Amino acid sequence: MTTDGLEIYEVGGAVRDRLLGRPVQEHDWVVVGATPEAMTARGFRPVGREFPVFLHPETDEEYALARTERKTGPGYHGFTFHASPDVELEADLARRDLTVNAMAQAPDGTLIDPFHGRDDLNARQLRHVSTAFREDPVRILRLARFAARLAPLGFEVAAETMELCREMVASGEVEALVPERVWQETAKALMAPAPAAFIRVLRDCGALARLMPEVDCLFGIPQPPRHHPEIDTGEHILLVLQQCARLEADLPTRFSALVHDLGKGITPADHLPGHRGHEARGVPLVEALCERLRVPAQCRDLALGVTRHHLNCHRVRDLDPADILVMLEGLDLFRRPSRMDGFLLACEADYRGRLGLEDRPYPQADWMRSTLAQCRQIDASRFVAAGLKGAAIGDAIRDARLAVISDNQASD
Repeated sequence: MTTDGLEIYEVGGAVRDRLLGRPVQEHDWVVVGATPEAMTARGFRPVGREFPVFLHPETDEEYALARTERKTGPGYHGFTFHASPDVELEADLARRDLTVNAMAQAPDGTLIDPFHGRDDLNARQLRHVSTAFREDPVRILRLARFAARLAPLGFEVAAETMELCREMVASGEVEALVPERVWQETAKALMAPAPAAFIRVLRDCGALARLMPEVDCLFGIPQPPRHHPEIDTGEHILLVLQQCARLEADLPTRFSALVHDLGKGITPADHLPGHRGHEARGVPLVEALCERLRVPAQCRDLALGVTRHHLNCHRVRDLDPADILVMLEGLDLFRRPSRMDGFLLACEADYRGRLGLEDRPYPQADWMRSTLAQCRQIDASRFVAAGLKGAAIGDAIRDARLAVISDNQASD
């Protein structure tokens, strides 16, 4: 067999999740005592750029040679790696970020746990393996992401690990993070069961203020208690994110929920706790954040639409029909009706993301879907048949859509 004679251990997430009784999504393996040449001779395909990682010729699972790493420069690229047959398993585990990720399992089922990861699993603690944690700022993002994944099981960040993260932020390590990696970790965390925990961990250690200051500044901004019993805008955002997870929303929707109220962060002090016009104020802030983090177009476009129009969606049956049509056109729903579901889900999460109102119905969604469907059935051909030409056809379509909207409002 391909692996006969190799000293192989299963490592990382598979070991952790198995001990937690969770489904194992993927398997990673460490090979001790082998060389790259020996691996390729067995048919393994090399894929690692900076250190020896191979794909199994039959399963495509990753097999990495045991290695150590040494900090040689700033940021998470500033490392040199050493992989050779004399690197022992414990040395490889020592370079990992968290104790719960630094366990290995031998083929006979024996657990190798030099850093007491199992104890931390039982105590529901996310704790760094060693002070080498401070050498890689990506580990702050990963820590926050694991908090988002494991918070429903009761996991919290160990106090000494949070303090270490604060020291890393104060030293400027997070400034070395490239936008693509920040977005990559953020996207994974937003899709976790408890995305609010990601934001809370980053904020608690000070990293959120460096990476997403537009979101960080929302904490402490008051809102009218009549509409927002939770009062604090930042806390509202966390509630909205949790509603997104509850509604099983996709990534563009969850990102839209995160940024939809950025305009409240720059409401003039003498206007508080009201936030009239925060939708328009938020648009350039969302644009700037998306540009800085290289947010994909699908996420950016929906976020801008939700930022501009979420309040109008909430009060849709009380708006002037012309304003509703402007909203439908502004969201580009006549050309891209598939955007409707993400938009409505973000608006529903926002509507429910308020203390004590988490289960409130959102009938606006059905009204919007029905109205859009009827408006899209209006076809230019009937106006052409009636002899209209040029701009008159567009005007007739618009009038017909306005009539549909008005009739639907009257029928409620």
